[in-house]
Amino acid sequence: MAQLEEKKILEVIIKALDSKRAEKIQLIGIKDLTIIADYFVIASGTSNTQTKALADEVEFRLKQEGVEPVRTEGYQGANWIVLDYGNIMVHVFYEETRDYYKLERLWQDGEQIDISEYIVKE
Repeated sequence: MAQLEEKKILEVIIKALDSKRAEKIQLIGIKDLTIIADYFVIASGTSNTQTKALADEVEFRLKQEGVEPVRTEGYQGANWIVLDYGNIMVHVFYEETRDYYKLERLWQDGEQIDISEYIVKE
């Protein structure tokens, strides 16, 4: 399996989320704060169906690049789906669930990384 560099994996993830109209996509660098991962990618869907579609698209696009998640959780309820890619954790939330857990606030000491180069402007 070809090992993609982190930056390329992050680009694939963000572009996949953006292509399916994810809302409020954020990339937070957390490597200095925890051993859990180096990056969190956080995004929202406006329905459970969209949330699942967002996670499916990320998995599909990374699989095409030869990258498989270490594990996935949350597909059943699709309120909060986590895709674990080792150093990169992707959190796809249903909007209300994201507002409730406020993961961004929990990790506010992390580095907010600019992703505008990966986002398609309308």
